[in-house]
Amino acid sequence: MLSGNHVVELVNELSDVRRRSTAAAALAQYWGAEMLLILIQDPEVGALRPAPGFPQTLPGGTTWRHFLASCRAPGEFKGEIAYPDRATLKPVHAFIGQDGTVLALIGGSSKVTVSYLDGAAFPLLGALLRTESSREAALGVAAAAGDATKRAVALAKALDGARAEIETKATELQHALAEAARLNEDLRHLNETLEERVAQRTRELELEVAERRKAEAALVQAQKMEAVGQLTGGIAHDFNNLLTIVIGGLDTIGRHLGSLPPSSVTSRIERAKDMALDGARRGATLTHRLLAFSRRQPLDPKPLDANALVAGMSELLRRSLGEWVALETVLAGGLWRTKVDPNQLESALLNLAVNARDAMPDGGKLTIETANAYLDEAYAAQAAEKVSPGQYVLIAVADTGTGMDKATLGKVFEPFFTTKEVGKGTGLGLSQVYGFVRQSEGHVQIYSEVGEGTTVKVYLPRFIGTATHSAESLEKSSAVPSGFGETILVVEDQSDLRQFTTESLRELGYRVLEASDGRTALGIFEQHPEIDLLFTDVVLTGGMNGRVLADEVLRRRPNLKVLFTTGYTSNAIVHHGRLDPGVHLIGKPYTYAELASKVRRMCDGD
Repeated sequence: MLSGNHVVELVNELSDVRRRSTAAAALAQYWGAEMLLILIQDPEVGALRPAPGFPQTLPGGTTWRHFLASCRAPGEFKGEIAYPDRATLKPVHAFIGQDGTVLALIGGSSKVTVSYLDGAAFPLLGALLRTESSREAALGVAAAAGDATKRAVALAKALDGARAEIETKATELQHALAEAARLNEDLRHLNETLEERVAQRTRELELEVAERRKAEAALVQAQKMEAVGQLTGGIAHDFNNLLTIVIGGLDTIGRHLGSLPPSSVTSRIERAKDMALDGARRGATLTHRLLAFSRRQPLDPKPLDANALVAGMSELLRRSLGEWVALETVLAGGLWRTKVDPNQLESALLNLAVNARDAMPDGGKLTIETANAYLDEAYAAQAAEKVSPGQYVLIAVADTGTGMDKATLGKVFEPFFTTKEVGKGTGLGLSQVYGFVRQSEGHVQIYSEVGEGTTVKVYLPRFIGTATHSAESLEKSSAVPSGFGETILVVEDQSDLRQFTTESLRELGYRVLEASDGRTALGIFEQHPEIDLLFTDVVLTGGMNGRVLADEVLRRRPNLKVLFTTGYTSNAIVHHGRLDPGVHLIGKPYTYAELASKVRRMCDGD
């Protein structure tokens, strides 16, 4: 550590601007730093600036703003700053004196303490800088006085010829005084209204805080729903694989029971098979609703007329509601088109109708109403979830049932939440509606009060075009279409599921090749140019998923037909919840008949 005398000598040298940089470098070296920078208060701007003799331009940036803000009170600061440019960070050890002078040691490892500087450097340094400032101020005053004297002499010489100019200046002065009086009056008025303006601003801040809390609550709810969706989507994926095997096995049992002689045993097996198949189908319905909630259900959107769809469902809805609940449809004239998956929309409306029926145990009325709607920016701003302003097709489903309180309303879209008795509800009906509408880039809003019934409003984006979907259901043939010896390559990493699929296709009359991963499938493909159809799972083990496999195969044979299957959507074949153009998919779980129909259509080029 330097001796006090040596420090005093170097600090004294800082008073000479010409020797300031040399003295600063020596002090920095003695104190273990790369550079010494002295900052002083600039009274004109009320901020710190480098003392004369130091670089007057600082790099700027976030680190310097933080550093300068930390040097407002006497004491010590340690941190990092960008020096000599914004790309280089160096440690800084700063000391702030009582008069606001800042001594900053940049780089290296400082050995100086606050007590040491307060005892040796700061008092002398402050005095020298004040002396320098006083000297500069005195020189400035002297220069200003000299200039004033020169101007006075010049004015005296020109006094005789300047009377008119003096009168003009006098007029300008009067105007200036009048302006000053006006400004003074404005200031008085501002002071008088200060309390009112503070109150107004306080109200505005309270409103902003309330809006922020509302937005935070909406974000928390959205994150919770997203987390639950991720979990349920993963569960549904695994269950769909299992259910495909279960349903396939039960289908096989059913097909071969007919070849056995009738007996009490075969009758019992038939009943057990039917019960198991019914349970498996209900399980498949649950997984579809889980996938709909988690927005992983592959959608096949089509332009449609919502009025035609609702009208076509009326008979089904009446049967579902029962004789104690009346159904009324109010269909708007000139209704816009929308583009959504018609099957999913039918499921959503059926779920809403069943929920409404259960909320009216003593009977009541269910009203389904359609309308054109416009959601403006004000509505979108106050909505709990993100809503895009614009034109929508509105389908409102209202009942006269028991209604719900506010606490229940906050949970109705969560999967597995139900107000029904144990065994009478899955808690997935409204979650399917929520997931489908959000995946379709729409908006759903629910209104309810205890004893006043419930109204669910579904907003679906307007589609500019012609509706191609008919509300009339197509009659499905009961006959299972067979193959004609076409060769199919089946790629599935789960052996049980692969076995069911290959055996079913062989039974249908196809020639089947099989592989458990993408690379094996490529090898088989090279050896068998007669392959007519690639049937592959999307999610495969081994580092190559089904989409990558299909792309590679199509690169070699562009005309090959490809059919995908999956237990849930992934970004491989689905984007924004919709199948990529040209992609054909059969979702898991699928039945023997569904597999036969889809494969036959693919082979026929339908």
